[in-house]
Amino acid sequence: MGKGPVKREIKQERAARTREEILEAAIKLFARRGILATTMSELAKAIRMTPGALYWHFPTKEDLLLSAIEELHQRYIREFVDLLSEGRKLPARQQLEGFFERTQSFLRYHREYGIFFGMVAAEAAETNERVAAALRDALLTYTQVVAGIIKHGQNKTGEFRRDLDPQTLAHALMGAHMGMIVHHHLFRDTVHYDPIMNALDQLVVDGIRPKGAG
Repeated sequence: MGKGPVKREIKQERAARTREEILEAAIKLFARRGILATTMSELAKAIRMTPGALYWHFPTKEDLLLSAIEELHQRYIREFVDLLSEGRKLPARQQLEGFFERTQSFLRYHREYGIFFGMVAAEAAETNERVAAALRDALLTYTQVVAGIIKHGQNKTGEFRRDLDPQTLAHALMGAHMGMIVHHHLFRDTVHYDPIMNALDQLVVDGIRPKGAG
């Protein structure tokens, strides 16, 4: 009687691990080829799985894309757990710099994640509203965090200029970081990642300080 639950647990663990492996492979493939050029059969071949087994986990390519977006979203959020809790006690400038540093570090070691978001966003905006909506929801979460930090720096600590709209600036920053990942990928043989990201972040942090601030 005791073997049944154990076998089920092992199968569930194996299924979860297989699902994670599929999503990781899918993210990398979509980052390289985009949505339309990537087929389920091609993905199945890349992860050495039969198309039937892949369809058992994800019935459609749309299901796979939606799951990949959610998986990346959760991974990204985990990088910011402490910053979104204890980090709230820090001055606004330190919070914003911390957000930039975490983003830079996360994408430094997982460049394909940023490229995935860029590729999927470019295609889904015109071809698949469900995928586009899922991506917007994920990116809006990050945008709201940045906008909240900016508002805090404007209204509570006086660290940031008050003539800037927090939501507009937050969207501009998210778009700039996403575009920078794609740009760096194109110039990766001649341009180093950290210097260009540091230049962008420094320009932003210094640019939103009140005039005359020391």
